[in-house]
Amino acid sequence: MDNTTLSASSSKWTEIEHLPEWDEEFYHVYTAKKHGKWLMLKTLRPELKGQEKFDRMIEKEFEVRYNLAHPHIIMINDFEEVPGLGMCIITDDVYGDSLAKLIREGKVTEDHLFKIQHQLLDALDYIQAKHLEHHPLSTSRIIFTENIGNLKLIDVGFDQNTHITPKDVSEDIKNYGEVLMAALDAAGSTNQRLRRVAEKCMNSDPARRYQDVNALRLALADRKTNNIYLAIIAFLVAMIALLLWLNSPYRPEPLHSSQSTECVAPK
Repeated sequence: MDNTTLSASSSKWTEIEHLPEWDEEFYHVYTAKKHGKWLMLKTLRPELKGQEKFDRMIEKEFEVRYNLAHPHIIMINDFEEVPGLGMCIITDDVYGDSLAKLIREGKVTEDHLFKIQHQLLDALDYIQAKHLEHHPLSTSRIIFTENIGNLKLIDVGFDQNTHITPKDVSEDIKNYGEVLMAALDAAGSTNQRLRRVAEKCMNSDPARRYQDVNALRLALADRKTNNIYLAIIAFLVAMIALLLWLNSPYRPEPLHSSQSTECVAPK
């Protein structure tokens, strides 16, 4: 790379900052601006750069994750050389606080619990449907974005399999239960229904856990809300049936007084 090219490349990248709390087993994570827009960068640790095994690993992760699309999993934009860092996986800026940090600081709220029940479970469902390899779910791998508190899951999709095993599903559900229980404890929640769900997820006997995400989703659903929905559905079904009956050609004609009495002519 000549000096002109290096200068142009350097000028588009500014305010590069290492984020040690976000570092992964094989990677360092940075935040930076590209042409003035905040992004996040992920690159191999210095001691691993240049080793064929790890160079191929980061390339594979880019290939798998680039084709993913889910609102609660961090997506990849590009894979390019960044001055001073080397080849980097580039994602949108999702700067915020990990669930682990929120737990340490006593800042877990009911809103976080709601998003763990819905957004995290949606992400887990997507991961399993796509047969994605990922690190175990944990409080440190769940991020709530700084601006709107949207849940984002990191460390997902470093490889993709042709199928997912029942053991993989069971481990995911166990880890989900551990995350949910940790959040409930941190929030001081007395929601016994959610605690029972978390306990079942964490059962030491895999056969006694929920067997898939759909079963877990049904268990997490609010039964009172479900009953309301069922009542509304039943009412709508009844109204549709009534309308169909009123418009049916087989419905008997109503009897009117002028037709019910037979007229007899006088003799």
